[in-house]
Amino acid sequence: MTNKAPYLTTFEPEHTIQPIYTGGSVALDQDGRILATTLGEDALLTDLKTGKQLAKIEGDGEVISTLTLTPSASHLIICSRSLSMRIYSLTHSEDGTIEFEVLRTLKPHTTPVVVLAVDQSGLYLATGAADGVVKVWDILGGYVTHTFRGPNVLISALHFFQLVANKQEEETGISGRNRKRRKSEEPESDAVRGYRLASGSQDGKIRIWDLYKRTSSSVLDSHVSDVTSLDYSAEQNALLSASRDKTIMWWDAKTWKVRKVVPVLEEVEAAGFLESGRMAYTGGVNGNIRVWESSTGREITAAQSPQGESDAIVSATCFKDRILSIQSDHTLILHSTTPLKEAAHTIPPLEQVKRISGTHDEIIDLGYLLPDKSLLALATNSEEIRIVSLGTDADADYFGADVAQLHGHEDIIICLDIDWSGHWIATGAKDNTARLWRIDPENSSFSCHTTFTGHAESLGAIALSKQAPPESSPAFQLPLDHPPSFILTGSQDRTIKRWDVQPSTRKAPRAAYTRLAHDKDINALDINHTSQLFASASQDKNVKIWSVEEGEVQGILRGHKRGVWSVKFAPKDTPSIIGESGPAAGKGLVLTGSGDKTIKIWSLADYSCVRTFEGHTNSVLKVAWLGLPNPEDRGKKHVQIASAGGDGLVMVWNASTGETSCTLDNHEDRVWALTVHPVSNMIVSGSGDSTVTFWKDTTFSTQAASNAAATQFVEQEQELQNYIHAKSYRKAITLALQLNHPARLLSLFTSVVTGVHEEGSLCGVKGVDEVLASLSDEQIFTLLLRIRDWNTNARTTAVAQRILFTLVRSYPVGRLANLQVRGAKGQQSMKEVHNALKVYTEKNRKRSEEMWDEAYLMEYTQREMDGLMLLEPEVSNGLGESDQDMIMV
Repeated sequence: MTNKAPYLTTFEPEHTIQPIYTGGSVALDQDGRILATTLGEDALLTDLKTGKQLAKIEGDGEVISTLTLTPSASHLIICSRSLSMRIYSLTHSEDGTIEFEVLRTLKPHTTPVVVLAVDQSGLYLATGAADGVVKVWDILGGYVTHTFRGPNVLISALHFFQLVANKQEEETGISGRNRKRRKSEEPESDAVRGYRLASGSQDGKIRIWDLYKRTSSSVLDSHVSDVTSLDYSAEQNALLSASRDKTIMWWDAKTWKVRKVVPVLEEVEAAGFLESGRMAYTGGVNGNIRVWESSTGREITAAQSPQGESDAIVSATCFKDRILSIQSDHTLILHSTTPLKEAAHTIPPLEQVKRISGTHDEIIDLGYLLPDKSLLALATNSEEIRIVSLGTDADADYFGADVAQLHGHEDIIICLDIDWSGHWIATGAKDNTARLWRIDPENSSFSCHTTFTGHAESLGAIALSKQAPPESSPAFQLPLDHPPSFILTGSQDRTIKRWDVQPSTRKAPRAAYTRLAHDKDINALDINHTSQLFASASQDKNVKIWSVEEGEVQGILRGHKRGVWSVKFAPKDTPSIIGESGPAAGKGLVLTGSGDKTIKIWSLADYSCVRTFEGHTNSVLKVAWLGLPNPEDRGKKHVQIASAGGDGLVMVWNASTGETSCTLDNHEDRVWALTVHPVSNMIVSGSGDSTVTFWKDTTFSTQAASNAAATQFVEQEQELQNYIHAKSYRKAITLALQLNHPARLLSLFTSVVTGVHEEGSLCGVKGVDEVLASLSDEQIFTLLLRIRDWNTNARTTAVAQRILFTLVRSYPVGRLANLQVRGAKGQQSMKEVHNALKVYTEKNRKRSEEMWDEAYLMEYTQREMDGLMLLEPEVSNGLGESDQDMIMV
């Protein structure tokens, strides 16, 4: 019986690479371990070292305007465009995640909060809004301690600090008698006397607010544009300010006079002190972190060329020996400041220790890299290819970590393909060029080998050969030294070009042949496993089969009603498929996906359609063959294919029957990219929602679990029957509750209630009374659910009422009213059960009373009728005698 479990194809998401930052504020704790980022309306807490998501805090429906963490990561403060400010308390759980709880929700300002700052103690919070008002809050108490009103100009920067000036300087001009009186009246004021809050605004002014006197102590007016960053150094007793007027300034905290002004010749978005104030760093629109010497104002880092607009730094923060910079393309970069400890006259630019993509934007195409498939290449609607790690070893980067980026294209990359070895990747872009890249992660080498120029319009398709060379050949043993022999490209100019790759890159490559292939854009290319044929799919609804060597058309696949988006040759040794008109194998099979929402399998023997698959509700954008079943499994497992569509679904199909094996749903936008791991059969899908999902094939584990469950079910069924037969009521009732067998449980209770009643028993059998009196809260709740169901049926209500009576007499009312049940929604579930029992019990009691009344009436009527029947013979005899007497007369 265990082998009769149904065979079911199942996939489950094992990993997901998803966005962690989509623009806005970023915050770090003092250890640089917990990263807080904005994700649209939500906030995300991430472990910066492992990349693990610690918590996701849902927003209030409006975009987050700013957020911050306390230095110890005990609290998270979030402000949104809804004018609300939410303060969360954070606690670490045993599983490594962070649990959060809303302490309070406040409305701090009448305009959105733009900037936040927390002091080093983590007790006070400063908020700055667009109306020019600055407020200081007690985080634990949730109340305002200070309100500072300045001009109606947006606050752009805030920073808490404590002056280190000595007491004599602070108390200049105060007589000795007044000093003694102040000390006796306000002994606690010494701790807060030097607390200051610096605020910068869009008018370029910096105001120093005295938290002790609750007034503005100074106004620093030298910048002529937005003040973007403020920092204080106790060792230097100086305030550092940065502005979009392309300058940074050092201010003397004693006199609040400018010590030094340094033109940085770029709009500065972030700045801060390093190495106890001896140095300062800046980051701006040029996309570089630069380091300056505080004493001289000299730039220590070597000259750096400006980066692109997408690499502009929008903010940065410093912790320990690292600087975290955030770029405008939502990329987070960790820079090492270790070289600054022994800085010479000039040092090279700070090393980039780690690069984290906040979001991969729209995933257009993807593919496995390297022989062990430990890297994944992503085309992300940008001019670069991003390579991420799939390693799970302790020595490897965490899953999804950025490894490298392939720069070279000047426009968005549309397509990519990878050769048999995984060391060579070809890309095609909107800049009308194709590139061949060499991937050597062991030597950290990711270089462009060849650039192919010749198409008149953007490339939409590219293909490399998947045929491995002989194992004894140098090309197989040293794939890094032997690039693919040729590459195929398809373009919007409707042509296909074959390029022969030269080992040397000195000569500009020329196309071996060019063919005007289709009437519209070419969407996809694929080369078969022998590298003798290739297929091209186009918006003209046709798929053409070509010879690789001559570039001549061998056949045309006609049948789709809209443009064809994807085409794939069947892998080697694909078994015959039962088509609509019989078995089909022969020369091979081709799989296509189209904008007409269908998938088709074609035979290369006669170029006819073998089978059509329907099920997607939008265009089929990508198709792939799953790994072939083992020969011993081919009797029960068929050839399968996968498809990705514009409906956001990935569907797995049985190639022989045309039926859907399973549907995978984890995306919220079109699924553009799809690939399959050749060994583990893992499906990888990439979508326009910036997520990459790794679907693990759980078919065999599901089958094993199903067989085990079936076996256990049979064993427990037999065990239950044995318990009932042996009248082992405790074990029988416990097992029936565990197996969720209400029919067996009802049968057991019915036999108890309707059988021979033992004297002194509540339900009929004293052994059952003892079992019902010793149940756990979970078992009582489950039994009450069964009694509720039985109580709704007139035929079983007597048994239900008897068992309910036994429970009520066996337990105090307080326990039955407050059962501790896992999974139940508090007391709400218990309340619903009690109400249902009450309603049907009253209904059954009313019906019983009516039945008793009817029984009494029937009994009375029958008794009276029986009395009349006894009187009837006497009446008859009287009438007879009367008649007889009358005759005699």
